[in-house]
Amino acid sequence: MTDENNKLLVNLEVRIKQVMFLCDSVKDENAKVKTELQSKQTQLDEVTKELKQLKTRYDSLKTARTITAASVDVDAAKMKLSKLVREVDKCINLLR
Repeated sequence: MTDENNKLLVNLEVRIKQVMFLCDSVKDENAKVKTELQSKQTQLDEVTKELKQLKTRYDSLKTARTITAASVDVDAAKMKLSKLVREVDKCINLLR
């Protein structure tokens, strides 16, 4: 009976070591995934910021083109300018 108990104990020790090894492996993989996630989040933030800047530049370009285009309706240009002035006024009021 003692010999059988020793075999069971050794078997249990081996399995515990395997589980500990697997646990360490999962911890390492988790750390790598967290690092990769942080890197991807940083990239996403940069791309989002760039997209916002490009949208702003695009809107400015559209406005400039509307104002300078000779074939554009004068009333449409006046309406765009009025809208821009209202937006600027809103921003100034928010700053007060």
